[in-house]
Amino acid sequence: MSLIAGLVLTVICFLFIFWPDRNPFVQADKTRADSLTERKDAIYANLRDLNFEYLAGKYPEQDYSEQRQLLESEAASVLAELDTLESHGVHKAR
Repeated sequence: MSLIAGLVLTVICFLFIFWPDRNPFVQADKTRADSLTERKDAIYANLRDLNFEYLAGKYPEQDYSEQRQLLESEAASVLAELDTLESHGVHKAR
């Protein structure tokens, strides 16, 4: 009897832990604002990494300046597009 109870309890625990709350094959639709916010976060991370590597002496001054300028201009265009979306009533990323 205790073997059956243990087996039932094991199956219930397994189902509780691994039962999907939602369908794992369905992905939430990503809005343009979500994509832009992710891109902005990636650019900021790249800028932080670039600054760290420059301070560590891995980049020469000229390469650092060029890369920083490219990343800053890309960030500015992403922020401008986010501002445009917000001004048109599109909600910010979730």
